[in-house]
Amino acid sequence: MNWDIIEGNWKQIKGQVKQQWGRLTDDHIDMIAGKRDDLSGKIQEAYGVNKDEAEKQIRAFEESRKDYRP
Repeated sequence: MNWDIIEGNWKQIKGQVKQQWGRLTDDHIDMIAGKRDDLSGKIQEAYGVNKDEAEKQIRAFEESRKDYRP
């Protein structure tokens, strides 16, 4: 899935993001508002991983939503 689609449908997808990264609070998810860089930073903070690992997790999340249709 293209990140533009995720960003554009953030309200529908944020529950899936919360399920994937349970340490992120609702406030974090609201602040991220679909911005990939912000999501990456919050994953790094919450899980203590480096940027490459956070990006790897985000790519896996995107891949798992390939068939998503808003």
